[in-house]
Amino acid sequence: MPFGRERLNAAARLGFAAALLALSGVTAAAQTNWTLAWSDEFNGPAGSAVDGTKWVLEVGNGSNGWGNRERQYYTNTTKNASMDGAGNLVITAYKETLGNKFRCWYGVCQYTSARLKTQGKFEQAYGRFEARIRVPYGQGIWPAFWTLGNNIQTAGWPTCGELDIMEHIGREPYTVYGTIHGPGYSGASSIGAPYTLTSGRFTDDFHVFAVEWEPNQIRWYVDGQLYQTRTPADLPAGSAWVFDHPFFMLLNVAVGGYWPGDPDATTVFPQKMFVDYVRVYR
Repeated sequence: MPFGRERLNAAARLGFAAALLALSGVTAAAQTNWTLAWSDEFNGPAGSAVDGTKWVLEVGNGSNGWGNRERQYYTNTTKNASMDGAGNLVITAYKETLGNKFRCWYGVCQYTSARLKTQGKFEQAYGRFEARIRVPYGQGIWPAFWTLGNNIQTAGWPTCGELDIMEHIGREPYTVYGTIHGPGYSGASSIGAPYTLTSGRFTDDFHVFAVEWEPNQIRWYVDGQLYQTRTPADLPAGSAWVFDHPFFMLLNVAVGGYWPGDPDATTVFPQKMFVDYVRVYR
């Protein structure tokens, strides 16, 4: 998920590494043995709030729409993030009429959603980070499962590092993206690859999105299928590999922004992202 920069057309900046790596057929189980370090199974009763010992709910529209001209106002209410009683967290984006106290970069906010993070609650360097998610759909809808370096407040972005485990834009229903951002390779110059389904849309069912992060190597998976591997050798000359310290996780559904574009007449609201679980292994 972008943090304070413009994203250009993904097809222009991402290569075909995903397709080549997918041919290897490597699964998560083939890599190494992992021990569960943290999880949230979202098993609370219907309508209940997220676990405040594990998650922080961000509030507002950020600076310039979180740096991307996003249109949603994030709330900390159960209207936008709650349990469904069936073992899922549901993050819901609404189009609605809001009062003047809900101000966005473009004026009175027109959308609400939620953005959860584990900053200050759980942060880890290296391991397997995974979530089972059913994404929303539609033009301008932008769900993500991602991480940021825990030194962001002192180092700033992108020096802190950003590791996007899954990003999806509604106008591309068959594709998700995995990406890294750091000093010298952020925004339109970020490094990553897409994963495209051979049939169906990502919104049709749950899928497991994961990374396995080890010193000097990060691997991306969809449903156990390895589709991308990145190492310091992939960085531009003179750039630093900043994936060597703890990161915290984020889950959110953005509306609009530079990369997905804004909603249009075809976009249906509300839109919901269902998260069955988030698990981190070491």
